[in-house]
Amino acid sequence: MLKPLKLLALPLCLLLATTSAQAARDDDLDDLQTKLTNQWTMVKNDQRHGLKTFAKQEDGKRFRSFKVEANLEGDMASFVRMITDFDNYKKWSWQVLESRLLKKASPTEYYFYVTHDAPYGVPDRDIILRMIIEPQSPNRPFLTVKFNAVPDYMPERPPFVRMLAEDMSAKITPLANGKLHIINEGYVDPGGAMPSWSINFVQRNAPYSTLLGMGRRLKSDELISSKAPLPFAVYNADNLP
Repeated sequence: MLKPLKLLALPLCLLLATTSAQAARDDDLDDLQTKLTNQWTMVKNDQRHGLKTFAKQEDGKRFRSFKVEANLEGDMASFVRMITDFDNYKKWSWQVLESRLLKKASPTEYYFYVTHDAPYGVPDRDIILRMIIEPQSPNRPFLTVKFNAVPDYMPERPPFVRMLAEDMSAKITPLANGKLHIINEGYVDPGGAMPSWSINFVQRNAPYSTLLGMGRRLKSDELISSKAPLPFAVYNADNLP
């Protein structure tokens, strides 16, 4: 069954489908021109936003791995508030329909649920993620965040297709100019059957769009002005212990 919103906006969806198909053909041409290896290959270099994306095809994996690197305006407190605000991932992360906390195991370990809006004509996805944060320390000025899928944490919820992997490792380092240097590497397995054009479309666009959304979110007054307590201590470049 088509989603109600898609039934109400069928002409727009047909246009999106045509656009996506064209993007798929462009991706296929790019793949023919640049064959990925197990070494990082640059996909996008957005100098305006100071953002780079990379991809590689690792041995033994079905799909490409990705890496994104950027310098974003923001501070460590806002970053931590953003990633632990589980109800509002849709404000910055790629095509999130719903997100909610399932369990807080400790101040640095969380389990949460996310649903993703898939490209037109493809079933939407859901996933349960375990997030582990390693805070800063006097000898470790950066913070790391690791996400790993735990598909069997809760029963499946049809018509959503359960994703098998959305595994990521991010390193966030505060810079002296009021920015954060972010490097995020990851691998996504959407589970189920998914046409190659839609997989390529998501893999090329999701990491880039998520970092753009993160940059906008980090500058929002909602985060900057927040007085909500942090789950652990954080430090900017000018006040590191």
